[in-house]
Formats: sequence, structure tokens, C-alpha cells
Amino acid sequence: MTGANFLDADFAPPVALDGVELTGPDRFFNRELSWLAFNWRVLEEASNPKVPLLERVRFLAISANNLDEFYSVRVAGLRELALAGNTTPSADGRTPAQQLVLIDQNARALMERQDDVLGDLRRDMHVSGLSMLGGDALNKTDLEYLENYFISNIFPVLSPLAIDPAHPFPFIPDTGLSLALQLSRKSDGRSLQALLPIPKQIERFVNLPDVNGQTRVIAMEDLLIERVGDIFPGYEAKGHCTFRVLRDSDLEVEEEAEDLVREFETALKRRRRGEVVRLTMSADAPPKLRGLVMEALEVTEADVIEISGMLGLSDISELVEMSTPELLWPHFTPRVPERVQDHEGDMFSAIRQKDMLLHHPYETFDMVVRFLAQAARDPDVVAIKQTLYRTSNESPIVAALCEAAENGKSVTALVELKARFDEAANIRQSRKLERSGAHVVYGFINYKTHAKISAIVRREGKKLVTYTHFGTGNYHPITAKFYTDLSLFTCDAALGRDATRVFNYVGGYAQPDSLENLSIAPISMKSQLIDNINAEIAFAEAGKPAEIWAKMNSLIEPDVIDALYRASQAGVKISLVVRGICGLRPGIEGLSENIRVKSIVGRFLEHSRIVCFGNGRGLPSKKAKVYMSSADWMGRNLNRRVETLVEITNKTVHAQVMSQIMAANLADTAQSWVLQPDGSYARQTFGEDEHPFNCHRFFMENPSLSGRGSAGAGDVPELAHTKD
Repeated sequence: MTGANFLDADFAPPVALDGVELTGPDRFFNRELSWLAFNWRVLEEASNPKVPLLERVRFLAISANNLDEFYSVRVAGLRELALAGNTTPSADGRTPAQQLVLIDQNARALMERQDDVLGDLRRDMHVSGLSMLGGDALNKTDLEYLENYFISNIFPVLSPLAIDPAHPFPFIPDTGLSLALQLSRKSDGRSLQALLPIPKQIERFVNLPDVNGQTRVIAMEDLLIERVGDIFPGYEAKGHCTFRVLRDSDLEVEEEAEDLVREFETALKRRRRGEVVRLTMSADAPPKLRGLVMEALEVTEADVIEISGMLGLSDISELVEMSTPELLWPHFTPRVPERVQDHEGDMFSAIRQKDMLLHHPYETFDMVVRFLAQAARDPDVVAIKQTLYRTSNESPIVAALCEAAENGKSVTALVELKARFDEAANIRQSRKLERSGAHVVYGFINYKTHAKISAIVRREGKKLVTYTHFGTGNYHPITAKFYTDLSLFTCDAALGRDATRVFNYVGGYAQPDSLENLSIAPISMKSQLIDNINAEIAFAEAGKPAEIWAKMNSLIEPDVIDALYRASQAGVKISLVVRGICGLRPGIEGLSENIRVKSIVGRFLEHSRIVCFGNGRGLPSKKAKVYMSSADWMGRNLNRRVETLVEITNKTVHAQVMSQIMAANLADTAQSWVLQPDGSYARQTFGEDEHPFNCHRFFMENPSLSGRGSAGAGDVPELAHTKD
């Protein structure tokens, strides 16, 4: 589609969709199909000629990894419901069995497209100096090199397995990649079926000697086929196939678990042995081998997906590091805020001057680490309280907390064991913290604690001052390099008290009677959001300007969507930036004609959650209500998690979030896909003379308003004119 950015463009004419019952389930898009639509957008970036070549390879790997997780969790859950005979419909009116049929059709098409994209990328990589070779392309020198490499680096870790009555089919773990072999003994022609699991401890690709400056690699499975004679001496391969297993990775935890850590360790072991939910297999598999694998893994034809190209495409990310920087995004170094530099790196001094909001990854996440590291060593700091949902293995955040505890400070770490796929890492971190003397709590059994809060209590003169950090993203220094998130640093006393009440709630079940500048799920956040939407409805009905801007990763909570529909029908103008799942149908006459939705997919992963309400003056406005949050607008976030919604009251931060960050996201055209009333997404296109606006580039080039120091406080552009 062509068109101007959301910030300046008029709302599109509404569409009347035949057969859509405005009060029935048709008013919602299906959650699972909407997620698949997002992964199609990710895959499209792998074909985008404006993206550097190896970044396109990375997008292909991300789309494959996303799909694996989708099957291991969402599809696995729907399968369990369908097998149990559950016919409870989703919000859009489909039973689990009906959803599985649609998912299967869509996902198979997606994997076929991934295979096609890989073929295109292989051709482009070859032209650019990186070749993926098959066994038939190896020369004599290559074979000699691989023989030595194989014996030294691969052979010792292989475990070839014959399959016969004395050697039953082994357990294949989740994401396990294996070769099935039909062998024949050279001496007498006796046949043997065998299995060769490819260990995860070895890399998927092996470098070959360069030829004429060309970097060349071969996939591990192709190398193993070449060396079958070394693995099974006296045999030759008469047939082979590659297969890969995905298993149910959801966790079940007993509600009355006395020792939550021990219960999670047991559940993690069960996960590794979960039922197979998808079996991908090379398309040319010999029928006998195909049947052997299917029978051993107890799968049906419906569970098998044949792939003509490479299985386990997420591994192709290994190639990203094998070529020159010219094939990657230009290097970007996150900024250190000028205000922190003005205060010679002293975070407490910088925060005391006034509230400061950093926009990651454009401003470095090192400031969050520095905040905690300084607290650990500051003799005036008496206590630190910290939530941990996801963090890195060698986390500097955890290291700072351990140091603080060892220095005699009171340290409370709220570790969420139920952070999906990070459970084992969080168990390790909690034990490390306990050994250092920190007090570790795990929150609720029935709720995940997803809020991102640090609270540091510091003695200043005769009083205690609480310095608080609220984030929209995890305390994870690695993902903070490519996730866009917000970090609010403040010593506002009311927010400090609110943070303390949240920690008391999670750690001691002390539900707060009231909060001053904060709303939390599952207690008050959803009602506060709907109250603000209803207030905009009242403004519209009174003839005043009424407008809502919001940004999140997912929007599927039915009550919130219905509130937005009511607002649209009342005349409230609603502009949404929803990166991934969206259950709301925009632009439908009589339902959502005043709602438009876009998704941004580009260099960085959009992750921040923001909402702005015009408050009777439209947007942007100095009187608008502006919030940042840890929560998407999903049932799990608003009803079954501990989340925060922080109102922004500082004038500079208010302008930064609304008139710089939100405005730039709405103005983006270079990376934007617009959601259509029928559920499809249309990418914005441009003529040769048009210059699309890229919000990621804008943020890389322009520092955040509240982080500016005395040197250039007035130099940062705001993209939207702010009303009084």
C-alpha cells in the first residue's frame, strides 16, 4: 500500500465486511493466525533488498526459531485440548481442533516459503563471497581437509546407533537433529538400519579452506554422509534421511508445590521428554526409514512435514559471523546520556537532578548496570530490591546484587522461575544470590511476576531516599542491544513508595490498599486502562477532542478490545502500534472505523509498551495522560501476571515519550505494515522521489530529551507539535 505516516495521514475510509457479525466472535482475529502473520512479516525481511545480506540470513533464522517455539508451546497446548475433547471456542469462535487445521495449513506454507528464501539467500551469498556447499561440490583438497577435521573434531563426540532388537530406537531430545541410515555391509550385502544423532555441542557448519577469497562452508549432515565409512567401517550408505524433532515444551507445576525450585527442576526434566508435536524430515526419505522414524516417535502423517532443503533453519544464524562487516548493519554504539557524563558517571547525582528516561538500545543499558553496581559499593545505600524475569547467564545485574549482599546491604531479589525457556537459568541465578546472602523470593505460584523494578534505598542526611528504576523490558544486557525498551530512573518519593508496596505484595502477599502513581496487574491495571478509554469516550460525546495512542507487542484481551471498539464508535481517534499479535479488526464500518493499526519490523525488535490518552485535548498535548508499562494487552498480562503501569509526570519525560518516541513510531513508513480489515498486512511502498521515514534511524541519530546535559538541552527534535 502507499500512503503517508499515521501521524499526519487521515484515517482510511471504513470498510463494510459482508458476513461479519459486529457483536459476535467475528469481531476478533484469531490469536494463533495473527501470530503466524507476524512471523510472515519477519520472514519477509529476509527477502528485503534494503536489508544487508547477512541480516537477511538472521531474519530467516529468527523466523525459523519463532516457529519452533510456537509449535512447542501454542500448538502443543491446542493439541492437548483437542485430544482431550475440549471444544471451548477461542475469542474468535474456533475450537482447538479447528484452529489446528488452519495453523497446519498456514505453517506448512510458511516453511515452504522459508525453503525458497534460503535458496535465494544461498545464491546471493555465493555472489558476495560465502558459499554453502553440498557433498557433490567438494574437490579432492576439500575431502582431504575434511577427513582430518572429522577425525580430530567430530568423530570423538558422535554416538552412532544400530537399530535392531538389541538396540532399540533411542530418545531424541527436543530440537534434536539426526541422520537415519540404510546401510549395506560390503562383504556380504547384509543390511543395517542405523541412527546418527547430531550432537548440539558441535556447530552446524564446518569451514572449508577459502578458494579465491571465497568463504566456503558445508553443513554437518552433509559432512557426516561423506564420512559414513569412518563411522560404520565396512558399510556403505544405500539410503539416508535427516529428521528433526520438536516436543511439547510447556511446563506443568503442582499448585501446592512445597519447594518451588525442586518442583521446577522436575518439570524441566519432563519438558525434555515431552510428546512430539512436529517431525520435520527430508523430502527424499526412503520409505522404510521414514516409517521406522515415524513408528519409533509415535507420530502420524499429520505430524510430519517434509522439507526439500535444510532442516533446523534457526542454525543458519551461525553464518552471520562468517563474513565481512559490509554484509551486516553498520556498527552502532549506544550513547551514554550527557546528563550522566555531566555528573561524572554518578547515577544518583544525575537522577537527583530530575527524572531521566533512557531509550534502549539507543542509550546504553550499561546505565542500568551502573545504577546497581554503584549501589552495591555505595556505603550510604542500605537496601536494594530487584525483580528478575529474564537475564543473561553471566549477568552483571546478578553480580551487582551478590556484591551488595556480600557488602552487608539488605538485598531482596524477586526471581520469576516461570519465565518460559529461562527457568533453568533463573534457578541457577537464585542459588547464586542465596549463596551471597541475598534474600530470594519467588512470588506467586499462580501469577508470573513480569514487572521490571529496581528500588535502591539510600541514606541522605537524616532521611532515606528511594531511587527507583522502572523498565518495559527485562534486565538482560544482551537482548537490550537489539530490543527497544524504556528505562525510567526517578527518586520521586511517591513512586518509591509504590515500588516498595509492589515488592511487599509479591514477597509477602500484602496487597496494597492504594497506589499513588502506579497501577499494577492483576489488581488495577486493566480497570485503569478501561477507565481512561471511557474517559476519552466521554470527551468525544461532549464534543471535545478525544484521541488514544498506544504501542505494545500484542493486543488480544477481549474486554480492552471491546472498550476500544466503543471508543471508536463514539468518535475517539485511536492509533495503535502492535508489533505482533493483534486480535482487533480495524477500519470496519460501525465497529472500528476510527481505529488504525500498524506493525513495525526492522533492525531492532520493538518491545516497549506505551499508552497516551488525550485527556480532552487530543494528541500530543501537555495535558495528556502518558504511561509506560511492562505489560502487553493480553489476558495473561492483565489478569494473571504482576505488571506495572507507570504514569509519567515529569514534563521532559512526558514530552519525550509522547512527542518523540510515540510520534516517531507513528511517523515511521520505512518499516511499517498496516493491518487491513480482513486481517492481512500491507507494507507501505514509495515512489523513487519519496524518502520513507525510519524511526530506528531517527533514534540512532537523535538523543533522548531527558538524557541531554547542559551542553545541548534544546537541540533534540520533537516530531509532533504539542498542544497546550
